Amino acid sequence: MGQTIVITAGNVAASARLNDSSTARAIWDALPIEAKGETWGDEIYFDIGLTAESEAAREVVDLGDLGYWPPGRAFCIFFGPTPMSQGQEIRPASPVNVGKVVGDATIFKQVRAGTRVSLRRAE
Repeated sequence: MGQTIVITAGNVAASARLNDSSTARAIWDALPIEAKGETWGDEIYFDIGLTAESEAAREVVDLGDLGYWPPGRAFCIFFGPTPMSQGQEIRPASPVNVGKVVGDATIFKQVRAGTRVSLRRAE
């Protein structure tokens, strides 16, 4: 895995690792990023102002995966099923490129739509 970041959403914070992809490097280079988060089931997403192509994008992700969603130019945090999920799988609206939250990603269940979310490099 690549570079370590810190994701903060309201009172919730977690470390995460970006994968080793050109999308992840572009996100790393753009840090810090702050935006208003939206929720979609057990997913937080927000526009990060970057345009990137799909790279080994996945249709189903794992608990704690991070994604870059190309159609929305959005960074995504997955911590449970979404409205597209079948059963307990975690399915984005369309395929995403992934990284991973370190630790318990379910802490993001506390975050509500409209919360400010920031991404920064870990110290």
